[in-house]
Amino acid sequence: MPINNDNELREILKTVRIVASVGVSSNQEKQSYWIFYYLMEHGYQMIPVNPTTPDILGRKCYPDLLSIPEKIDVVQVFRKPEDVPPVVEQAIQVGAKIVWMQETVIHAQAAAKAEAAGLKVVMDRCMMKTHQRLLGEQFHI
Repeated sequence: MPINNDNELREILKTVRIVASVGVSSNQEKQSYWIFYYLMEHGYQMIPVNPTTPDILGRKCYPDLLSIPEKIDVVQVFRKPEDVPPVVEQAIQVGAKIVWMQETVIHAQAAAKAEAAGLKVVMDRCMMKTHQRLLGEQFHI
């Protein structure tokens, strides 16, 4: 079951540091850009995963999770639900701890596969809004 408990969500937000954001946009008109910025500004080591741009906010972009040289705590997913299964496959392969699917990103089968592999799953929830709500930070986009 995906995590919906505020205590567990708070613990995740307080303990994870390295977040790979799959599908984050370099376009400032997109919410994913501002969510990435917010999390970066609040102390998370943000790694953009987007094969169509060389960098986002000065951070080198990687074409996929398998190309990232460091250990990943959270794989944050800004992709359409139908694009989630291969992201989960790669999250499992790289040994990520958590798959965090942003608002409107719902894929029960991929979530079950991640959980079966030992990953925690957060689904249909904005990481920035959850951080603001549980850790008291306000930021408007």
